[in-house]
Amino acid sequence: MTDHPLQAWRDTLEELGVMGLVREPVQVAPVVATDPPPTRQPAVRPAPAPAPRPAAAYAPPTDPIGCPTAQAVAGATSLQELQLAIQGCLACPLGPGRLKFVFGEGDPLARLMFVGEGPGRDEDLQGRPFVGKAGELLDKMIGAIGLKREDVYIGNIVKCRPPDNRTPTPEEARACLGYLHRQIELIRPTVIVTLGATPLRELVGVSEGITRVRGQWKRVVVGNREIPVMPTFHPAYVLRQYTQDVRRAVWEDLKAAKEWVDKAQEG
Repeated sequence: MTDHPLQAWRDTLEELGVMGLVREPVQVAPVVATDPPPTRQPAVRPAPAPAPRPAAAYAPPTDPIGCPTAQAVAGATSLQELQLAIQGCLACPLGPGRLKFVFGEGDPLARLMFVGEGPGRDEDLQGRPFVGKAGELLDKMIGAIGLKREDVYIGNIVKCRPPDNRTPTPEEARACLGYLHRQIELIRPTVIVTLGATPLRELVGVSEGITRVRGQWKRVVVGNREIPVMPTFHPAYVLRQYTQDVRRAVWEDLKAAKEWVDKAQEG
């Protein structure tokens, strides 16, 4: 029995030595499933931050201690009564943040009254006006015209310290201005010296720059009395600009105020 023709052909090729020229069948590697290449996702932009909510408006208390009535202020017949009536005031946002209520101090019948802007850090700690570096200079300024601190009265537009010693806002000044008016009515000074731009603006109603107005007599009507006002630089400004010109200007302003007081006494 003869073999299959293909087998005979294979045997013949082997005998001829050419079987090795036949390529071995290619081993195909099995296909291994792999993860598909990552697809690029579109960039996701973060949502915009929500707009900050406006600060809630300050709501003052309605009780007569936290918000003294106009009747209580007008009814005070002495500085001591007035202080008792208003020292718990929380009528503006400055009240809750204060350490001490800075009412003012000095001679209750002073002929010369000084009005500044508001308490600073030292004043807030001690409850007295002008006791820091600016206060030390003010004492020297008063001494230069032959008076002592006890001979005059010293107050401020606001009686609580503004945060970071900033300028009081018009709303804060208005909330406190009635107290200052009553102080002036009770003291009845002959002359008021305003220290800096804030008391000149809030008490007298003059908004021009203090460098333009200082040394020029102004007037304010409080309690049916017209009182002459001498605007001058705030002692803190003098400390920052401690030049001969600035010091001379303040000296001239205070000397003019003292001369007015003296003439009024003589008359």
